[in-house]
Amino acid sequence: MTRPADFDVPEAEDFDSPHALFAGLRHGCPVAWSNDLGGFWAVTRHADARAVLEDWRTFTTTVQNVVPPVATTQRRPPLHLDPPDNIPYRNAILKHLSPERLEGWGPRIEDMVARFLDPWLAKGGGDICAEFSFLLPIALLAEFFNLAPAEAERIRLVGAEFNMALQRQDLVTLRAKSDELYDIARALIEDRIAHPRPPESDPTASLLAVRVDGAPLAHDLVLGALRQFLLVGIIAPTTFIGSMAVHLARHPEHHARLRDAPDLVPEALEELLRLYTPYRGFARTAREDTVLGGRQIRAGDALAVVFTSANRDAEVFEDPDTFRLDRSARDLLTFGRGPHMCPGAPLARLLLREVLRQLTAKTARLELTGDIEMTRWPEYGPLRAEVRAIPVGGAANS
Repeated sequence: MTRPADFDVPEAEDFDSPHALFAGLRHGCPVAWSNDLGGFWAVTRHADARAVLEDWRTFTTTVQNVVPPVATTQRRPPLHLDPPDNIPYRNAILKHLSPERLEGWGPRIEDMVARFLDPWLAKGGGDICAEFSFLLPIALLAEFFNLAPAEAERIRLVGAEFNMALQRQDLVTLRAKSDELYDIARALIEDRIAHPRPPESDPTASLLAVRVDGAPLAHDLVLGALRQFLLVGIIAPTTFIGSMAVHLARHPEHHARLRDAPDLVPEALEELLRLYTPYRGFARTAREDTVLGGRQIRAGDALAVVFTSANRDAEVFEDPDTFRLDRSARDLLTFGRGPHMCPGAPLARLLLREVLRQLTAKTARLELTGDIEMTRWPEYGPLRAEVRAIPVGGAANS
C-alpha cells in the first residue's frame, strides 16, 4: 500500500539539482516519504541523520542498507550486521589501517596518483571519471588486498558494469555482475587457503584468521565481507573525484589558491567532502514503530540517511552551500557515524588529498567541455565529466 508522497525522486538530475531538492526538504519536510525506489523515508537533516546512524538498536542495517534496495545477494559484513556481530570483520580490516600502516602508504599513493593522472594531463584531459578516477581506486584496492593485475582488471570491468546496472535498475544484469564479484572473492579466499599469507600483511588472511569464541568466521560471511570490500571502495571515489574536478573548473579562484598554497589542501578536501558527499542512499530499517523528526515511522520502514543533504545543514554549517576554508564546524557525516562508520576513511582521505594536491599543482586551471552525466541513488556525483586540463604555463585561452 502506498502512502501520500512528500516528494518524488527525479527522473533526471544535474550537478546542482539534488542539493536544491534536499535544501527544500530540510526546510519544509526534513523526514520525507517517497513512494519511489521501493518506498522510503529521506532523512535530510544532520541531527536526524546522526541519530539514525548512532541508534542501531532502533534502526538496523541487517535488512536493507541502500536505497534503492539491492536484493541480489546474501549478507555482506560488516555493513549487513549490527553490533556486536560486525566487530570482528571491522577489526580484521582496521588492523591494516592503523596510523603506523597509513604512514607507509604515503609514497605509494603519491606514485599511484601520478601514474594515472600524468597520462590524462599529457593529452589535455578528457573524461576524468572513465580515464582517471575509475582507474585509481582499483589500483589502490589491488595493492591493499594484494591482488594480481588480472584480478584487479576484472574487478574494474565488473564493478563498472555493476554500477551502470544499478543506475539503470537493470536487475538481471545487477544480479549477474554481483555473482561475478562473488566469484572473484571466492577465488581470492581459495588462493589464500591454498597459499597462506601472514594475517598481519594480508586483509583476506586476516579475515580467515579471526576466531570468535575459538571458532573461525562463517565461510559465507567471510565471502560476503570480501565482496563488500571489493566494491565499496570503487564507486564513491570515482564520483567524488569527478565532483572535485567540476568544482575546480567552476571555481578557478579556488584552484589557484590551492596551487599557490598547497598546505591548504587537507582543509580544502574536508570542505569538498562536505559539499559533494558521494552517498545519499545508505539505508536503515526501523525495528519498531518510532517517531523521527516529528514523523511516525512504522516498523519495517526503510530510511535513506542522506549524507549529501546532512552535510549542507545550516543548523550545523553556516553558509552551507559555500566553499569556505575557515569553518570551525567539522561534524561531517561523509563516512557515516556510529558502529558502521567507514573503516577505510583514513586511507580514502589519504588518496583523495593526494589527488587534490597533484590536480591543482600540475594544472593552471580546469575547464568543463561538455555535459555532466550524473549518477543516481544511492550515489551522488558524475559518472562522466569531460574536463580540459590547462597545463601550468599553458596558453590562457587554450
